[in-house]
Amino acid sequence: MKTKRVVVLPYDAEWKSDFENIRQEIECAVGDLIVGIEHIGSTSVEGLSSKPCIDIDVIIKDYSVFETVVSELETIGYIHEGNLGIKDREAFKNLNKPHLQEHHLYVCPQYSEELHRHIAFRDFLRNNAEAVEKYSLVKKTAAELFPDDIEKYIEYKSFCIEELYMQCGLK
Repeated sequence: MKTKRVVVLPYDAEWKSDFENIRQEIECAVGDLIVGIEHIGSTSVEGLSSKPCIDIDVIIKDYSVFETVVSELETIGYIHEGNLGIKDREAFKNLNKPHLQEHHLYVCPQYSEELHRHIAFRDFLRNNAEAVEKYSLVKKTAAELFPDDIEKYIEYKSFCIEELYMQCGLK
């Protein structure tokens, strides 16, 4: 299967409202079952270049409500894909959402280590302009070097991510 083109764009302030549009739709379906909805990933960090795809963590108290959340998300076009190898982070693909910005949706219990990592990394970047500048440059370079290979793009930027994780106490 051919990977679609890897495109990294300069930060776009519209990503905040894109997240809000997605958040509202999800909240209408599962708002009474969840603890919160977090905008994570590069699009959540002002000034950070990114692939134009919104990453979202829906937070549940624990797995006691998970099956109901899965059912409710299904009614609005989300299909559970499993944890894709990451403990306490359940991935969902979406079907027929042309009215929303491209996005990745995850459901995590509030005690999830992956959720903690997402938020800690996001908050570190939001408060560290030098890290944002460095990471943006690495991402842009990776996209230029590997425009048709998402795996090599990810591999190229992994050293920078590991370094930033160390700086923010995640490693």
